[in-house]
Amino acid sequence: MPTPSHLKNPLCFDFRAARRVPETHAWPGLDDHPVVDGGGGGGEDAVPVVDVGAGDAAARVARAAEQWGAFLLVGHGVPAALLSRVEERVARVFSLPASEKMRAVRGPGEPCGYGSPPISSFFSKLMWSEGYTFSPSSLRSELRRLWPKSGDDYLLFCDVMEEFHKEMRRLADELLRLFLRALGLTGEEVAGVEAERRIGERMTATVHLNWYPRCPEPRRALGLIAHTDSGFFTFVLQSLVPGLQLFRRGPDRWVAVPAVAGAFVVNIGDLFHILTNGRFHSVYHRAVVNRDRDRVSLGYFLGPPPDAEVAPLPEAVPAGRSPAYRAVTWPEYMAVRKKAFATGGSALKMVSTDAAAAADEHDDVAAAADVHA
Repeated sequence: MPTPSHLKNPLCFDFRAARRVPETHAWPGLDDHPVVDGGGGGGEDAVPVVDVGAGDAAARVARAAEQWGAFLLVGHGVPAALLSRVEERVARVFSLPASEKMRAVRGPGEPCGYGSPPISSFFSKLMWSEGYTFSPSSLRSELRRLWPKSGDDYLLFCDVMEEFHKEMRRLADELLRLFLRALGLTGEEVAGVEAERRIGERMTATVHLNWYPRCPEPRRALGLIAHTDSGFFTFVLQSLVPGLQLFRRGPDRWVAVPAVAGAFVVNIGDLFHILTNGRFHSVYHRAVVNRDRDRVSLGYFLGPPPDAEVAPLPEAVPAGRSPAYRAVTWPEYMAVRKKAFATGGSALKMVSTDAAAAADEHDDVAAAADVHA
């Protein structure tokens, strides 16, 4: 099982110069489960596709959220030209000299800045990737750490990300309404839930940029360890180099998500799992690396404000049943999650009100832990 590590970010490691994967970055057990193609063809492992504007969008979201915990989102209205500019700017960040990226190093306990993925502190092995995290609400001040003298790169990055954030907030509100309809609520009931609980109004956003350099031994390295997201849901924008994989049971396997131009991958997180009383489940996912090509991606994470308690919606709890989870704030859940990482347990099970049901419903923790080992 993984053990917590106090290893610093591998900021001095030169991925470009590497001719082999050192033991510090070598993960055992990566081939314990087969990898299957999640592309088209209509088979059981084809990653679900949801068109936001289709008449059956809510039904498709319900099936995908219940059976997969993830889906490809198309027809979302975010301009393709904007997505292309976003990808270009993300790649530009990671192409900066190491000395410049070091100015924005994320310190211990800091939520924003440059470095390896925040989740890496829980593991003794290092990941074949670099990341940068920022909050859209403090974008311009945060990015002055990277570009202290402002300049064209700074202005272009901030302008593009502010435009992207505006589009994504619109899309997040639209998807939230679609999720609530997928629970079986009518338009009037959706409006009532929103008015009473202000879920969409209070959602906070965080952006995490990822760079996965080409790797001389891709079967020994890992770009991002298998995990679930902690918040409500995540939009993932990935380049046309595939690398994202979803974990599925029966039989245990990894499903390679196809890289579809203009599509977002939507991952359901643990707090949305709780909000929907486990009906829409969070998904284990990981990122693998490529021998020949670099890959970039962007995660746009949505979750509640720190002071908001998240509990199952009454509308999601079957009549005559009690909620499956207790109320938690995001900081409280992250403390539970930290303990779960250290012990190899399930954070969702730890906040469940029904231990037996939780053991059945989120049993894939044990399988995913095999990949971590």
